Amino acid sequence: MSHLSKYQTDGERWAAVSGRERAADGQFVFSVRSTGVYCRPGCASRTPRRENVSFHTDWRAAEAAGFRPCKRCAPAETSADEPILNLIRDVCRRIDGAETPPTLAELADAAGLSRFHFHRLFKRIVGVTPRAYVRTRQLERLRIALAADVAGRPGETAGITSAIYEAGFGSSSRAYAMVNGGLGMTPSALRAGGAGERIRYGIATTRLGTLLVARTSRGICAIEFGDDAAAIKAQLARRFPQASLVADDEPEADTALRAVARYVDDANGERSLSLPLDIVGTAFQRRVWEALTKIPVGETATYAELAANVGNPSAVRAVAAACAANPVALAVPCHRAVRSDGGLGGYRWGLARKRALLERESVLARRDREDDAIAGDGAQSRSASDAGARSEKRAGRRAVRIQS
Repeated sequence: MSHLSKYQTDGERWAAVSGRERAADGQFVFSVRSTGVYCRPGCASRTPRRENVSFHTDWRAAEAAGFRPCKRCAPAETSADEPILNLIRDVCRRIDGAETPPTLAELADAAGLSRFHFHRLFKRIVGVTPRAYVRTRQLERLRIALAADVAGRPGETAGITSAIYEAGFGSSSRAYAMVNGGLGMTPSALRAGGAGERIRYGIATTRLGTLLVARTSRGICAIEFGDDAAAIKAQLARRFPQASLVADDEPEADTALRAVARYVDDANGERSLSLPLDIVGTAFQRRVWEALTKIPVGETATYAELAANVGNPSAVRAVAAACAANPVALAVPCHRAVRSDGGLGGYRWGLARKRALLERESVLARRDREDDAIAGDGAQSRSASDAGARSEKRAGRRAVRIQS
């Protein structure tokens, strides 16, 4: 199997910079036009704006382009962590080039470390566990193998089966079980570039504007807000250019659409949305989205708190980017992520909608607290009344015994 190297595209490099991936140090450097400096990908300095960033193969290329080295990360010098980074890079290459996914014990032995120490070191540098990294690389291999429609393959079924085993999956059932959380569509649909994937959608008018809910046979793949139906449908088509988009003739029959619309419009409605999802994201994005679903209704979390919750405290901007990439409004409640200074931060569907959602949830949470307090007072009153009645009954029994 050919070696799958990372950080070959600007998109992969920018993801490494925004996530401060220390494992990328030594693979390339990036320069910032607004400051005139160049840095390592894992530099702890504030993440620059994407439009100001350029990438270079090494520090020599950056300096030849007229940039000076960052004093904080010293990209032209050998870091004290360089041996550790090289060790983890070697492990990543071992995973990338393995015919079958290596176990944690095999990787730790190859690194000369205990499993516990290796697991902790790998996660600190790469940002995900070895298991998550192996899974991500398997899915990337499967994407590449399925998307490459190589001439001479003996038919679709055989081609899919071959791609599954080439990607390192032990069986086709294992691959199909994993794709819902990674590829977002079946291997056969992906091999055809998404063609044949049937996505049904419904549109409703809510107090927050036009609402679109789209779903595959596996779950909800998009929840979008917009200002008009035409624009929101066009946005869906851009996201799924090869899929067959089918409008529901009777939107009121779409239970998911009705559930989301009710959540938005009903002041006394549901506290959360429990919908099956079919969404695609990187390992880091999925960790952020999962953390968002754990924020209770009526509460918020800062981007910094979310970054700490997913195990990468310095990746505040990467967390904000993951929130912006969320494809299912409300189901993954990215509107509950705010800035550390109390500001709302961003929201891909508009700050007015974010503010309205937070206000609605604040009211619901306050009502729940009031109801709980009333229920608690009632329970205490009933308990006191019952205790009094029992006391009187015991006193009556004593009186009867005395008289007798």
